[in-house]
Amino acid sequence: MNRRTWPVPLSVLDRSSVRAGEDPASAVRHTVEFARRIEELGYHRFWVSEHHSVPGIAGSAPTVLAATVAAATTRVRVGTGGVMLPNHRPLVVAEQFGTLEALYPGRIDMGLGRSVGFTERERAALGAGKEDAERFPERLRELLGYFAGPSTVHRGVHAFPAEGLRVPAFVLATGAGARIAAEAGLALVIGQVSGVDAMVEHIDRYRTEFRPSTLWPQPYVVVSMAVAVADTPERARELLLPEAWSLVHSRTRGVFPPLRPPNELPEPTEREARLLADVLRRQLHGTPSTVRNDLAALVERTGADEVLVTLSTHDRGDQLDSYTRLAELAG
Repeated sequence: MNRRTWPVPLSVLDRSSVRAGEDPASAVRHTVEFARRIEELGYHRFWVSEHHSVPGIAGSAPTVLAATVAAATTRVRVGTGGVMLPNHRPLVVAEQFGTLEALYPGRIDMGLGRSVGFTERERAALGAGKEDAERFPERLRELLGYFAGPSTVHRGVHAFPAEGLRVPAFVLATGAGARIAAEAGLALVIGQVSGVDAMVEHIDRYRTEFRPSTLWPQPYVVVSMAVAVADTPERARELLLPEAWSLVHSRTRGVFPPLRPPNELPEPTEREARLLADVLRRQLHGTPSTVRNDLAALVERTGADEVLVTLSTHDRGDQLDSYTRLAELAG
């Protein structure tokens, strides 16, 4: 394996999390302001996400939000983590990213995922079912083809202004998607949903099966995970609790609610406590020195080329403080 040592570039994924009592529209506006601060701290990329009908997440239109973020910043790379391709026509996605690249040349990233709506009602509203997720490799090839020239799927169709432009493409994967990224010759973004061992196996397979492309002549691995930095381990863990609790709530009750302050979270049931511990086990938190060592160990074990950091907590001041500490410890 081609191992890399710390440090590697650090980037940020922001989902426009909604805080309890907050208007979702306010959460989206905060994302734009947050991106400005992240750029000042020197992070490499700032990505936004796509979720639909989720009370606790306002980020639903990633290309629109990415355009606003790009307009509000000057240096940081801006992209999506990601556009869920089953929900969109490849032609339209190519046109959207082509427009972004035309307006902000050299700063746009195209992160793509294969997820569909969380429940049947969202999937019906989006017009995309689970069978559409299975067509992801096919739609991915069609999308990439529009940047190369006239479509080979729909003869005579052009995606202007995307045609001839170069936009780095990434595949978001939790496991099996790593093979799709390798076959397409694209960068891989992966989290440890099933643990570090499974993630490392998928990364190794991705590197072994990678087919060079014009976008990525070599494999490129971005490891994604939640990271919280504070004065004490207890305080850092507390920063992770609001989002971790909302995630557990979604798994047990089918709804991801707005983030609540740590001291207002209910006492978990036995099952919820197990799920909460499992979520926190896959996240990094601690003092600056602890997090630096843990991140270095993760980069060494995975050979990651980059780390994509997520952190959503109830207090935005605490969120920015953690990102500031992380930027400082990474130099």
